[in-house]
Amino acid sequence: MRRKAGAVPACILESTHTMHITIRRLLLAATFAAAVPLGAAIAQTPAPAQPAAVAPAPATPQLTIRDVYDRVEAAGYREQREIDFDHGRYEVKAVNAQGQRVKLHVNAATGAIEGVRVRR
Repeated sequence: MRRKAGAVPACILESTHTMHITIRRLLLAATFAAAVPLGAAIAQTPAPAQPAAVAPAPATPQLTIRDVYDRVEAAGYREQREIDFDHGRYEVKAVNAQGQRVKLHVNAATGAIEGVRVRR
């Protein structure tokens, strides 16, 4: 039997194929063997030190509804109908010195009137 020029005998092809499979298996085994100790080392590495726990800032003392009522009254507003706590401040519906209905925004910690809106 004559071979064509450049043709590779079947026995060589088979051994080459077997060699490639063996090399792949060895590379896979080497990769796995290298990854296992690395994973163990990572698992045993202590977590980086966390910065010292920052204590939450002490909550500013919030005024009671009675305190807000007294401060708004002292500021010259009367007929206070509603006092609601919303978005970190008090909202008060009252009447100003000119007799207009207003909505006040009062700081919950200090009692300062931060905003006045005339209602219609």
